[in-house]
Amino acid sequence: QVQLVESGGGLVQAGGSLRLSCAASGRTFSAYAMGWFRQAPGKERDFVAAISSGLTTYYADSVKGRFTISRDNAKNTLFLQMNSLKPEDTAVYYCAAGSSPGRRIGVSFAYDYWGQGTQVTVSS
Repeated sequence: QVQLVESGGGLVQAGGSLRLSCAASGRTFSAYAMGWFRQAPGKERDFVAAISSGLTTYYADSVKGRFTISRDNAKNTLFLQMNSLKPEDTAVYYCAAGSSPGRRIGVSFAYDYWGQGTQVTVSS
């Protein structure tokens, strides 16, 4: 069982930056692939970024070059550094843990555990 708690969301102007964190419980954090997804009102939950247990990173085209995913296995924490934020980045951001998403690392149903989400609002 893995429990995930996100933090770091808030209100920021367009062009600004935020850093999201996701604290994970459990002693096997390093074995999980971790991902960030986001959901805007009235829309589906979309893939943002993921990092495998082997530290390979994946990004949605919409955030490439602006967002950076990283993990600190010693602290059981996942991060998402978000720069050059745009109003269209406004959403609830969720972190997720998957034991073996494989090629489905960008797909939400491949993940086993989810956090409660943190709101990110980017004003124009």
